[in-house]
Amino acid sequence: MSLDSIMRQKSLHFAQRIVRLYQYMVKEHHETVMSRQILRSGTSIGANISEGIYGSSKKDFANKLHIALKEASETAYWLELFHTCGYLPDNLFRSLSRDCDELRRMLSATVKNCQ
Repeated sequence: MSLDSIMRQKSLHFAQRIVRLYQYMVKEHHETVMSRQILRSGTSIGANISEGIYGSSKKDFANKLHIALKEASETAYWLELFHTCGYLPDNLFRSLSRDCDELRRMLSATVKNCQ
């Protein structure tokens, strides 16, 4: 399985977790404003990876992955904010953060290799 394929699968799994987090935040905490932000950024990671894989050039691929990296960084911020505000228990925060960090490392390495 290629790195592109691995990133796409990991980002899809992560997006599914973010959708479930959004549902949890709305149901349990009645929080919708910040929850929409993490829903957008967390699901955008995989969308940009998928776009990049089918991009028209290596430069297009690198640009889309760079956007995905920025979205992953934004998602990490929202996770930290939710955790420090008491919305996310420690174990859920650590698990989601670990997945997000793994995606960020993969994206960062791939973007660097494209330069």
